[in-house]
Amino acid sequence: MFGWNGKILRVDLTTGSIAREELPQEILHAYLGGRGLGVRLMRDFFQLQPDDPAIPLIFSVGPLCGTSAPTAARLSVVSRSPLTGTIYDCSAGGRFAWRLKSSGVDALFITGRSKTPVTLSIEDAVVSLLPADALWGRDVKETVTALADRGSVAAIGPAGENGVLFANIMMGEGNSVGRGGLGAVMGSKRLKAIVVNGTGKTEIADKKLFDSARNDVLRLFRASPVIFGELGIAEYGTPALVDLMRQRRMAPTENFRKTVFADSSAYSGIAIRQECGAKKDGCYGCPIQCKKSTKEGEPLPEYETVSHFGALNGISSLASIVKSNTLCNRLGMDTISAAATLSAFGEARGRFPSPAEVDDLLRNIASMTGEGISLSQGSRRYTESIGRPDLSMTVKSLELPAYDPRGAYGMALAYCTSNRGGCHLRAYPVSHEILRKPVATDRFSFDGKARIISLAEDANAAIDSLVACKFSFFGASLEEYAELLTAATGEEFTPQRLKEIGRNIYLTERFYNCSNGFSASDDTLPERFFIEAGSSGEGIQIPSLDRLRFDLEMQKYYRIRGLTEHGTFIATDFLTSLP
Repeated sequence: MFGWNGKILRVDLTTGSIAREELPQEILHAYLGGRGLGVRLMRDFFQLQPDDPAIPLIFSVGPLCGTSAPTAARLSVVSRSPLTGTIYDCSAGGRFAWRLKSSGVDALFITGRSKTPVTLSIEDAVVSLLPADALWGRDVKETVTALADRGSVAAIGPAGENGVLFANIMMGEGNSVGRGGLGAVMGSKRLKAIVVNGTGKTEIADKKLFDSARNDVLRLFRASPVIFGELGIAEYGTPALVDLMRQRRMAPTENFRKTVFADSSAYSGIAIRQECGAKKDGCYGCPIQCKKSTKEGEPLPEYETVSHFGALNGISSLASIVKSNTLCNRLGMDTISAAATLSAFGEARGRFPSPAEVDDLLRNIASMTGEGISLSQGSRRYTESIGRPDLSMTVKSLELPAYDPRGAYGMALAYCTSNRGGCHLRAYPVSHEILRKPVATDRFSFDGKARIISLAEDANAAIDSLVACKFSFFGASLEEYAELLTAATGEEFTPQRLKEIGRNIYLTERFYNCSNGFSASDDTLPERFFIEAGSSGEGIQIPSLDRLRFDLEMQKYYRIRGLTEHGTFIATDFLTSLP
């Protein structure tokens, strides 16, 4: 088999059983890998609770991983989120994905719960469970250092061990399986870490076609102003967006009460380079190198993190923001949800946390002590517990990232239609509404956005299943990646076929969620965005959203998706029509 290995590694932590099994070629062709394959493998388990020992935690690579396809050294982790209750996937890059693919499997399927803490070790065909009692309670950096000589490491910190609902799984190189709390799922299984050291190779069906397609992708990268432009993400990382979002007046500030922060230049991409001596860093084999780190190799914060630990909490100290990022990484917590929960906490008490308070609060959240006990449940549960649910800026319990929906109406819709909750990456309409020049759509209009969002969701579901980085598509397109996939696997793929695969993946996720009780009532924004205007100025007006127009576009979206007016499925046997 080319591209794929055609194998799944099943590990039951309750019994200690380990087995390699065949993955049907039909499933691989229909779901690719990554997000899609993980979602398909959840079919018999999606109604289980996230803390049920039988719930799978699935690590899934793509058919391009292990090749020189740009930005494809990635994987997806799939399960059900303890924070949102939705089907959940997170993508992460790094050497871990490459080495998992090199161990001869396309997916790692972990179920059960160990009686004592363990580490899963994979060295090609040799798979074993190692005692991890001595690692339990240690932070991510200490854990990675202790296991580094065994291979690439994916680990949880104290937050995952203690069941913080937005706990991460952290890769040894600093990449995170962030958002949604999959680190808490791993912690509930008493799985402290996974170490992988595969040495195999991924075979390519047509090397000549592959090299041609790869060269096309790299050429398009070099021509992209967003990737390699003077202020592009390759040069300054994602914090290059700080100044742009301030200019557009859509930077969430003080728990989304405002949309501009006067001191945001203190943590812009330029400021981070000057103050921190930022050097280029990134995922294994990636030509973009969008991540940035200190000279000592400590990962520096990305856009969402600097904005939320900055403007969202009224903090302009870059040193504080960098410290918060480092602390979250070591404790194993999602920076977006952590910062947004602190912001809701700050508004509730009438004073946002100071830098010193942020440090203590993050530690308390991870250890579940003091105020951290309630904050560890995320902003929705916290604000409900104090009788102020209006202060939680979430969709489906997932804290919103650093793009105010009043400044881009496609994003307003995309937050609500996202299957995993308030996420910017399911459709990422900012790429159309803000980053493209000339701007292809009016960001202050709902016209046509339902169709744009549905098409983008399908394309991104395919991208997440390849598994490729979305930043690639600031330059390349599905056409080039379809050609890479065809060359790698020997199976004919077209952009249209990839979009159809993506559509099936998206609808499968939606079906899982609807079966678990989600409906149109969950596809909406917090009331604040409909009744409060953003911060207007500099010739830009940021009005509140028109609820009637929003609701009409949501109904259009449901019709495009073939759903009922309640956002549910007409046919209850939808899954039977899919492989």
